[in-house]
Order: sequence, then C-alpha cells, then structure tokens
Amino acid sequence: MNTITAKNAAQQDFMPLMRELVRAYQAFASLDAQLHRASGTGLTVSQADVIFTLGNTPGMCCGEIGERTLITKGTLTGVLDRLAQKGLVQRSQDPRDGRSTKISLTAKGRAVFEREFPRQVAALKQRFDRLSPAQRKRGIALLQEIRAIFE
Repeated sequence: MNTITAKNAAQQDFMPLMRELVRAYQAFASLDAQLHRASGTGLTVSQADVIFTLGNTPGMCCGEIGERTLITKGTLTGVLDRLAQKGLVQRSQDPRDGRSTKISLTAKGRAVFEREFPRQVAALKQRFDRLSPAQRKRGIALLQEIRAIFE
C-alpha cells in the first residue's frame, strides 16, 4: 500500500470521481438557486427547501426538518425566523410532546408551496429527462453506493 503524501494526494485514482461528484453538486446547486431567484418569491434556497419539505404535511418538529433538509440547527432557527416574519410558517406546541415545537405552513405558505413546488419540479424534470430511465436507475444505484461508503 502506497503512503499518501502531499505530493501524490492529488493523483489518487478516486480523485476524478470525487471532482465530478462535487462538480455535479455545484451545478445542481447553482441551477436550484437560479430557479429560486427567477421565481420572484424572494426565498433563499434554504427557505424554499423548508417550504417544500413542509408542503403536504401537517407540520414537523425542527429536528425532523433539519434531518430532511440537512440544514444545521443554528442555521435552521434563522431560516424559520425569516419564514415566520414573511408569514409563511407558524410555530405551535406539538400536541404529542409539549416540550417540542411544531412548524407548519400558514395559508400564505401553502399558497407559495402549491405554486412554487410544481414549478421547481417541472424545471428540474426538464434536466433529468435528458437521461433515459435506465441511466437514472444506474445513477441512483451508484449514488446510493457512494453515500453508503461515507455512512
């Protein structure tokens, strides 16, 4: 086994795969942000992610939102504060656990979700439709394998 050094680290055989994975994520994130800016809602990517996560649900606790969106606890608090200021989400005591706060969409938030989520999915569908069903299936399998090596 060869020792990895500062001199040879960039030449490791997995590096091209890692670079393409990062580039794919960056390209997706850039398009996602561009679509949100073009929507005119004034929502950030994180705010839209929370709205889209809460859509079609009766609400969730902060921990569940964080797990689904991968937004850190500290960042999530600020995102929720700004969404509440915009009148898009509301906080309430979770009836199942009085120590927990439940976050749900307001009527205004549901309207944003019902308008923007299908628009976002349609825009992304145009891109993913460039791949055949077989390519998408292979992509899912490979990404699942890659994720598993990091868990």
